[in-house]
Amino acid sequence: MKPNDVDLLGPLLHGTARAWRLKLDERLKPMGLSQAKWRTLMHLSAATDPMTQAEIASHLGIEEPSLVTLLHRLEGDRWVARKNASHDRRCKTVHLAPRGQRVIEQISAAAVKLRHELLDDISVADLKTCIRVLDRIRQKAEKGNANGNGKQARARISARKNGQN
Repeated sequence: MKPNDVDLLGPLLHGTARAWRLKLDERLKPMGLSQAKWRTLMHLSAATDPMTQAEIASHLGIEEPSLVTLLHRLEGDRWVARKNASHDRRCKTVHLAPRGQRVIEQISAAAVKLRHELLDDISVADLKTCIRVLDRIRQKAEKGNANGNGKQARARISARKNGQN
């Protein structure tokens, strides 16, 4: 590999993830789901415990004020419900509303179908190598990162299984 080839890795990773999300976004738009909405719903469904607004913002890589606006829209459309956290009344946790719970299966099915379409002509050996290498890079990048806690790692693993990342 030439030294300049390594320089392409970051843009390639970013571009691939972006293209994959946009393709899924295209398929979910008829359900009334923008990328911001379906990503939020998937993170909520993958979490083992109720998530605070701050945790969701961290998962999505956005600022909390931007998330509050998004959650207001999601709540208004009955996708989610916000409740006072049991551990701190000043803090809100976000829960999937019945409408949000019903759509998760459709989002997952669309994600699985897309994943199969995008990966169908790539050998299992190549995919295993790619996954191993990307996981190693991710682990190194997260090492010492406060955002790499167990709850978020479980949510990432679940999201990956659903073809979201």
